[in-house]
Amino acid sequence: MYLEFETSGDKLILVLNGELDHHSAEEVRNKIDDIINRIGTNNVIMDFNNVTFMDSSGIGVIIGRYKKIVAKNGNICITGVKGSVERVFELSGLFKIIKVYKTLEEAINII
Repeated sequence: MYLEFETSGDKLILVLNGELDHHSAEEVRNKIDDIINRIGTNNVIMDFNNVTFMDSSGIGVIIGRYKKIVAKNGNICITGVKGSVERVFELSGLFKIIKVYKTLEEAINII
């Protein structure tokens, strides 16, 4: 899993690339928490456009970041979910908890 961080105004954009599974979950969690703490933002967009696989460990990473941001009265959303990763989101019920947008541009304009 490779992570890229970008900012757009007061929004932190996390671009995830590769597989978000039990092998990478702890490192991804630590990197995301570190950048959120350093930047101090309450608005996070997670771009899943380049995520090729995700398991239950990935769900845990997403839920944990969701709880962290919501506790700070912030907003978090997901964009670019497709294929088997979209199926994991559907089966886990994440779509009922976290806002999902089709494109990064749409997410940037709305949150």
